Amino acid sequence: MNKKALSILMRARMKPNLSLSPLSLTNATSQLQQQNSRQNESPGEGNSPPNDSANSEREFKRVRASMHSAISMNKTEVLDDVLNSFSEGYFSLSRVNRRNLLLVLAREYDLNRSQVRELINQYLGLELPADKAQVSGFEDEALFSPFHRIERNLRHALQPVYEILFERLNTHPGGLRILTIVRADILSILAEENIASLRALDSNLKEKLITWLSPAALELHQITWDDPASLLEKIVAYEAVHPISNLLDLKRRLGIGRRCFGYLHPAIPGEPLIFIEVALLKDVAQTIQEVLWDSPPISENEATCALFYSISSTQPGLAGINLGKFLIKRVVTQVKREMPHISTFATLSPIPGFMSWLLSKLASQTVLAEGDNLSQPQAEGSGSTFYENILKPGEEEALMSLPKRRDIATGKNGMDVMFNLLTSSSYKWIHSPELLSALKPPLMRLCARYLLQEKKRGKALDSVANFHLQNGAMVERINWMADRSEKGLSQSGGIMVNYVYRLDHIEEYAHSYFSNGEIHASSDLHRCIDVVDTA
Repeated sequence: MNKKALSILMRARMKPNLSLSPLSLTNATSQLQQQNSRQNESPGEGNSPPNDSANSEREFKRVRASMHSAISMNKTEVLDDVLNSFSEGYFSLSRVNRRNLLLVLAREYDLNRSQVRELINQYLGLELPADKAQVSGFEDEALFSPFHRIERNLRHALQPVYEILFERLNTHPGGLRILTIVRADILSILAEENIASLRALDSNLKEKLITWLSPAALELHQITWDDPASLLEKIVAYEAVHPISNLLDLKRRLGIGRRCFGYLHPAIPGEPLIFIEVALLKDVAQTIQEVLWDSPPISENEATCALFYSISSTQPGLAGINLGKFLIKRVVTQVKREMPHISTFATLSPIPGFMSWLLSKLASQTVLAEGDNLSQPQAEGSGSTFYENILKPGEEEALMSLPKRRDIATGKNGMDVMFNLLTSSSYKWIHSPELLSALKPPLMRLCARYLLQEKKRGKALDSVANFHLQNGAMVERINWMADRSEKGLSQSGGIMVNYVYRLDHIEEYAHSYFSNGEIHASSDLHRCIDVVDTA
């Protein structure tokens, strides 16, 4: 695909604030191929429609047989042909048949538990030497020979048979791409059904991919306007944070004062597994508008901040494999080497879970208030054990003092009013200075609380926060009305957050977060939570 074709693609498929998801892109391509195939058929081919069910069953059996051969065959001279047959056949299967095939793989090519149990019983039947500390010399060492033999056999028995397929595909041309697609299918099924054998299959494949996609196997590539249009199309299609709206937008993100880096793997040429977009600025940006739309950019020699404003994965099958951690560190190293005057490495990040958490909190508290007749604030300790008025008295008063508007600013208490405002159609509240003034204090305070205090299994509840914190960042600042797009408003009420990577503390912060969930944050952000209402 040349640049002209890319331009046509973008004009035809893209609108502002809309991006092509990998699934929609795949579906569109599949539909186009099916249309072309039908157009190329001779007139006689359509006279007698095939038995789709019979063909589907026949294709499933053929792919199942090729999968069995790929696992069991030892003739290396024909193995490539068998793997090719399996790969091509897998692509041709329907979603239902892919599910059925993966269940066959997970259940019929699992480990032999009878053998594992027998080996464990043999191992438990061995007697340890009376005093291991006194064992020395060749003859005494022979006492452990049965242990070593059974341990070796046990390690082998604990390897599922389907590992053979994974390992053979990994060394086969195009096999790594197949494996990522297989895992994407597994994750899609598990999102709907909790199947233990399939979850074990996913866990095994994930561990393999983590090993095969180590940083040493990945190439850091700076993506520029001079790259092939086929690669640039991937950037357009997979940008997940701030959709690329048109050709000019793409060119800006790859031009002066901007950088885009991706991780490439030789087994998946021409397609970054993950990519990150960087803006070179004088100061840490507070709104996404100034990153995406302000022009012209400053001279790169004047920049002191490298701001990471978007990171996107192109492979759904690599979910849960933290390539972003290594990518950020590699990019920091490269930018610092090329531009020593850059002293600050920060992000301008979305807070995708904030509004969902807040609305759930407001709704549940409203239900509790109605159940316990708590329509008015109660004395501390009274009412339901689970009831919590999450508003400060001054915040409550400001919300209740708003002119009652039949469409949005109504409610029995401040939390009720806040819920109605935030769920109003078309986000009417962002167009009213009065409403913005009443909402800003509680939203900013509660957002700081959400980022620093709300946790799941000891780690930050917000997925983006967890990602940056486990990579060694600290939470520096939250920014009001930083993203006014529909996505930004629906996810976080327009609030965005700056995470900062302090180079001297990255490992320390990452370790303390991993060990005990400690979240490092600026004093300003802590004060935002601890603010005492004086109204």
